[in-house]
Amino acid sequence: MKLTFKASLGALITSTALAGVASAEGLKGDLNIFLDTSNPAPRAVMEQMIEEFQGMNPDLNIETTIIDREAYKTQIRNFLTANAPDIATWYAANRMKPYVEAGLFDDVSDLWAEPEIAENLASTKGAMTIDGKQWGVPYTYYQWGIYYRKDIFEELGLSEPKTWEEEKANCQKIVDSGRSCYSIGSKFLWTAGGWFDYLNMRTNGFDFHMDLANGEVSWEDERVRATFANWRELIDMGGFLPNHQSYSWQEALPFVANGEAASYLIGNFAVAPLRDAGLDDSKLDFYQFPAINPSVELAEDAPTDTFHIPSAAQNKENAREFLRFMVSADVQTALNAGDALGQLPVNAKSSVDDDKFLKEGFAMLSENSKGGVAQFFDRDFPAEMAKIGMEGLQEFMVRPDNLDNILKRLERARGRIYK
Repeated sequence: MKLTFKASLGALITSTALAGVASAEGLKGDLNIFLDTSNPAPRAVMEQMIEEFQGMNPDLNIETTIIDREAYKTQIRNFLTANAPDIATWYAANRMKPYVEAGLFDDVSDLWAEPEIAENLASTKGAMTIDGKQWGVPYTYYQWGIYYRKDIFEELGLSEPKTWEEEKANCQKIVDSGRSCYSIGSKFLWTAGGWFDYLNMRTNGFDFHMDLANGEVSWEDERVRATFANWRELIDMGGFLPNHQSYSWQEALPFVANGEAASYLIGNFAVAPLRDAGLDDSKLDFYQFPAINPSVELAEDAPTDTFHIPSAAQNKENAREFLRFMVSADVQTALNAGDALGQLPVNAKSSVDDDKFLKEGFAMLSENSKGGVAQFFDRDFPAEMAKIGMEGLQEFMVRPDNLDNILKRLERARGRIYK
């Protein structure tokens, strides 16, 4: 769907946030933007921010194309090589690496040399850097963790677990009550990747997990098998939603909302639809994935979403002004508010929205995640390995007795892909 925005009468951002973003007379020419923010809340706030930028630059012709996120993933290489937009959303770290190596993303190190960006986005610079250069800017990141029905926990006399033994004990009581411990929709595979990330980082640590992602560890390594053994404990007790492979992540949310499942390992983007389904903060709560191996520090998944300028873009200076605007402190605050993206701003001068889950996530990531911050399975692993890997993870959840064959298949893929 294509949307052309005209000047906005309502200002969402204070004028001080806009100072220096564009010249007094505004930008001229064109700006073509491709977004994967197709879910209602992200789409709405992106449209508002673009409309605000349009209001600052009434002579700028902005054309925005919004593509369903799953479809976007399959289309991005095609549109970067043919009729490339000026701005494209994507993801940090290994997920951007193939496009950097193919020469499809522009080097924006010049932006990172500017004090406003260099100082205020410093925490995410590493995730945007390949070969010593920066290839985009981040606009949001968010915590993962276990979102759970507080009222069900209270009914069953459960408390937030800190250890693996406590997690399993809670799960058994939930199963005994006739519920699933965990809702999950693995139809599109990546949710299974989140479970593997946490189980592997909690079993073997962040460094081991990243070594596996980088192809330096065999999938048949006994330490990897230990991760799957921990996972199987939950599978064997009936902890996961039946037939989860038939549901998308959104389609699995009602099972939490109606009380058929007690929790969901998911990103903070799930909070808004759960609230819309009737779960207020007296019923919905959050806890950090508990420790499994006490000898490893707790690490987290905190995926970082990004803007890039395609190498074939026709309006790169206009695109750079848009990136400066989108990472400015006040825009970041508005963009990531609880009624917008509901995530965490990347600009250090931004304010965290007065939202229970954002505050808990910010505290967790800044204070209680000393083991490291991963980008997520399908971002940290090369794209081909991620696809094959997540197929194997979903298969394991459905047919855990196939583990040996799954690991052999993944190991063969590792030998081929990382050459």
